[in-house]
Parts: sequence; C-alpha cells; structure tokens
Amino acid sequence: MIEFDHVHKAFGDHVVIEDLSLRVEDGEFFVLVGPSGSGKSTLLRTVNRLTHIDRGRVRVDGNDVATQPIETLRRGIGYAIQSVGLFPHRTVAENIAAVPHLLGWPQQQIDERVAELIAWLKLDEPGMAGRYPDTLSGGQAQRVGVARALAARPKIVLMDEPFGALDPLTRESLQASVKAIQKDTGTTILFVTHDMDEAFRLGDRVALMLDGRLAQVGTPLELIRSPADERVNEFVGGTRAYLRELAVRCVRDSMRQDERADGDAIAPEATLQEALGLMLEKRRDRLAVAGGGAILLADIVARPR
Repeated sequence: MIEFDHVHKAFGDHVVIEDLSLRVEDGEFFVLVGPSGSGKSTLLRTVNRLTHIDRGRVRVDGNDVATQPIETLRRGIGYAIQSVGLFPHRTVAENIAAVPHLLGWPQQQIDERVAELIAWLKLDEPGMAGRYPDTLSGGQAQRVGVARALAARPKIVLMDEPFGALDPLTRESLQASVKAIQKDTGTTILFVTHDMDEAFRLGDRVALMLDGRLAQVGTPLELIRSPADERVNEFVGGTRAYLRELAVRCVRDSMRQDERADGDAIAPEATLQEALGLMLEKRRDRLAVAGGGAILLADIVARPR
C-alpha cells in the first residue's frame, strides 16, 4: 500500500504538488495521468525518495519512507523509466540480475528468475541473455528495463512513462505484457503517463493530475461517464469519450448468451473496440464469442445507463 498524506512540494516559488492526499491499494495497477508539468512524475519519485517532499508524509505499508534507510527502501521498490538506464557494460542477464545480486540471492535462484522474466517479456531470442545494451532495439531495451524492475519480486513497482518513446505496436505489446504480469503476480504498480488511452488501457484506477492537484480519481469508466468538471471532461475526450469507453469495456459484459454467430470467435475478454474493429473488417453485425454466445453491433452502440 502507498499512502500520500497532505504531500506538498515546491521548487523555489513554483508549487509542483499542493496538499495532495491519495491511497494506492495493494495489488492495484494505479495510473497517474496528466499534462507535462502537472506533478505526476514528481509525486511518483517521492515514493523511493528520488524527490524529497517539503511537507506531509509518504508511507509504504504504513511506514514513513523518510524514516527508512534509502538503500533498503530502493532495493525493495522496482523502478522503470523511459530512458531505461541499463548498465552498458553488463549483459541483458546481468542487468536483470542486478538487484537480486545486491540482495544476496543464490546464483541458481537468480538464473531461474532471469530465465522466467526473459520468457515473460518475450526476450527469448537465441543468445539474448548474453547481449549488451548497445545491440538492442528500443523495444528490447525497454523490456529489459521492465524485467530489471521486476527481478527481485518487489511488492511495488514505479513506472515513469516507460513506453513513451516506443512505436505504437511495440508499445501495445509491452503494455499487454506488463498488465498480464501484474495480474499474475499481484504486484502494486504506480504508473505515470501523459497518454489518456494508455492510462485507461492499464489502470484499475486512474488519477488525473492538473496543476499539482488531483482533478479526479476513479476507474476509467467513472472518469469517462462522470467527469468531475469540464476540465476532466475535456481530458477524457469530451464528445469522443464514448470511443474511449469502448476500449475499456469487455465483450463479456455486453454479449448475449442466447445468440449465435458464424465464423471465428472473439475472446470474451476482448474489448468492445476490438469487437467493433473486427465487425468492420468482416462487414458483419455480429460475432461469435469463444465459449458460447455472441456480441451484436447493437450491443456495442448501445451505451449502458
């Protein structure tokens, strides 16, 4: 659990975070989203004390981070950033193993964990473990950075716009990998982005930050359907918000069990956006759903009250 209790931070006369209180629950994928300068990255860095606050408290599992030995604190929190920051003189395997080595893990356990993460993050090209960072693509390097953040099985991982510099296909693939790993492990992830689509795709809950304050906190659907004010409404898409809603609602929630359709079936966990795209591609108004039932175009167009 991460708790921000009346946190305040200023750089000179410029207030970056103003009297902010927020709680991130255990096992939650929590996303901070907002424009540049809104304070989201600064807030994230207060958790591992890369930024020191002026007032308030930041707690991890009930413990004030300001009272913890800084090396112990940081070794227990994974951290992944856009610029990756891999050790250039170490191989992929050595980069991933850095924190487990510092924590004194047995070599066999380290080797098993490195192999597990290489497979999870689709880094399993022949010879990948022995390659050096300067031989990797941007997407491969980012995957190694994420693997390193997860290597010591931290309860908390901080991710500061880790996919911002990647091409759309690589970005979507990494998003899917990280979301799947988080669900499988129950890791608490605090994730920063300026991309609202990314925030809604990944977040169990999303906090929109504007001018150092929380404009609204809620699930993606709550922000889309019940924006707190006009500024929030503009950020979630205004009149285009329903298109974003299709990306966060699942087929299983709108399908009809008693209907049938021909052709290949779509997965029940697929989004309505994916279902609509497939209908347009196939020029059909219904799709079979794996396991039984069907999703109709009318169900996608109809917005639940």
